[in-house]
Amino acid sequence: MENDLRRGRHVVFYLHVHLVFVAKYRRAVFTKQVLDDLETIFDDVCKKFEAELVEFDGEDDHVHLLVNYPPKVAISSLVNSLKGVSSRLIRKKQYPSISKQLWGSALWSPSYFAGSCGGAPIEIIRQYIEQQNTPH
Repeated sequence: MENDLRRGRHVVFYLHVHLVFVAKYRRAVFTKQVLDDLETIFDDVCKKFEAELVEFDGEDDHVHLLVNYPPKVAISSLVNSLKGVSSRLIRKKQYPSISKQLWGSALWSPSYFAGSCGGAPIEIIRQYIEQQNTPH
């Protein structure tokens, strides 16, 4: 764990959050290609927040993210950016699996799950996310 500690100017931290985003209307719209694009988008957004996308995976109607983030980041701001940017960029690509199932500009349900990962070892959360039934 000592090597995993992150340092700021006046802080040493080890913060992780487990996020779950659900597709609008819980529709089965995510394919392997969409999930691959989402992973790239989420990674880019995290970097802008000086956060790290540690693990990502999902199923056809929802995604899981494990994010290591600095204490100056509000989870709600990070989530707002992750969902907003990904929705805009994925909708722009006009994937048939999405455009046939969803109308308007929304990709995500307005709600989300955010869980602190302080109690369970991170490796357990990582294994859980890795074991998601990724569509082929």
